[in-house]
Amino acid sequence: MDCLYIRIASYSWRVVMKKILFVASEGVPFIKTGGLADVVGSLPKCIDKKYFDVRVILPKYTCMKQEMKDKLTYKTHFYMDFHWKEEYVGILEAEVDGVKYYFIDNESYFNGFQPYSDNALFEIEKYAFFCKAALCILPVIDFRPDLIHCHDWQTGLIPVYLKERFQGGEFYRGIKTVMTIHNLKFQGKWSVKEVKEITGLPGYFFTADKLEAYKDANLLKGGLVYADAITTVSNTYAEEIKTAFYGEGLNGLLCARAGDLRGIVNGIDYEEFNPETDKNIDFRYNAANFRKEKVKNKRALQEELGLNQDDKAMMLGIVSRLTGQKGFDLIAYIMDELCQDNVQIVVLGTGEEQYENMFRHFDWKYHGKVSANIYYSDALSHKIYASSDAFLMPSLFEPCGLSQLMSLRYGTVPIVRETGGLKDTVQPYNEYEGTGTGFSFTNYNAHEMLGTIRYAEHIYYDKKREWNKIVDRGMAADFSWHVSAKKYQEMYDWLIG
Repeated sequence: MDCLYIRIASYSWRVVMKKILFVASEGVPFIKTGGLADVVGSLPKCIDKKYFDVRVILPKYTCMKQEMKDKLTYKTHFYMDFHWKEEYVGILEAEVDGVKYYFIDNESYFNGFQPYSDNALFEIEKYAFFCKAALCILPVIDFRPDLIHCHDWQTGLIPVYLKERFQGGEFYRGIKTVMTIHNLKFQGKWSVKEVKEITGLPGYFFTADKLEAYKDANLLKGGLVYADAITTVSNTYAEEIKTAFYGEGLNGLLCARAGDLRGIVNGIDYEEFNPETDKNIDFRYNAANFRKEKVKNKRALQEELGLNQDDKAMMLGIVSRLTGQKGFDLIAYIMDELCQDNVQIVVLGTGEEQYENMFRHFDWKYHGKVSANIYYSDALSHKIYASSDAFLMPSLFEPCGLSQLMSLRYGTVPIVRETGGLKDTVQPYNEYEGTGTGFSFTNYNAHEMLGTIRYAEHIYYDKKREWNKIVDRGMAADFSWHVSAKKYQEMYDWLIG
């Protein structure tokens, strides 16, 4: 059912709004380090406001840009008992795109030049404080949610705290929780003794059927045990994480909770990623005129990055964190072979030193064909999506992935490994049926990847009309947040009743 209606004396109908609270460690436009922020920033504004009152709680990091800090207004503050002392909890608020945001302020926890630090124990203490504070501020801001939507391990203690100490109060009784896994690899693990002391949770919570996992306390596991429902960011990843290879040690729990686990593919903001209006690209285009206009962006990018001026060379784009998860060891293995072909490769991103240096080396060795941009620029990422002919994502695992959705939006054909969200969102080209929006390979194998790239080259060079039809189908696909938002709304309705 979409919503609940109540008959009132005037014989008209009044909608009873369902209240949803998002709690996360980051969210666009205030603070971003990865795809989690895009979800938290985009999904709430796409939930139907006729039926749902959606609000968001984030930490107030001191590293937020000043223009974002200027949007915040102070509401109030109080002191909270946490880790054997009284901690300051400031509350600020802002409204963006019709969504109200609340920020929890405590400079001893949210100070620093980056949202996250390398000190794992401090991170656990910081987000334990955040979880408890997020629940404590609800009566203060006069918002009792019907459901709290928690994101990743940083919010894993919210379902635990709700069951442990908050459900006894009238205000909190009956609040439902959803735990969304954006990347199972990150779980918030530390010794039981120290986590028990930090959180104040009784010892019986640290058993194998609750927060304990392989002799450590595990905050994400706590959220998965106590949440009323679990989601992750694609259907295939929801199945993969129930296996030992992808399950990161929690596959047994996820199999046990399979009836409460569902996958919902992320979307992208179709206003921000729109080749027809994008101010970051030199030449704007759409599905009707990309055959003539898109190549102008390629020429401009070739000139900007010092690549050979060649309209016909197939340009492969890569915009990514440079980590082992993303399949860069496969690329390293076949890069010399690939560079013998008439291709150009444009890379943007930062990450592990070995991959940064690998791409720098190939830029030096094949200068004019390879451009390694070892930094991050939002404007350049848009230019790469708009300029490239194909986009390469050979990930070892990929819960959802956003870059392939952006490339489809810009008429850039994705070449992906069939895992997680990549498998769910890229339909492999079938030349006999005339279907597909990209190219894919199954096994984590460098030459299987190279064979798929060369098959894509064959279609690009020898069957241009077919290539353009692939682009047409990709640009017609709808991966906007409005599609995903409907599936979340169905889940909220099912849980709240």
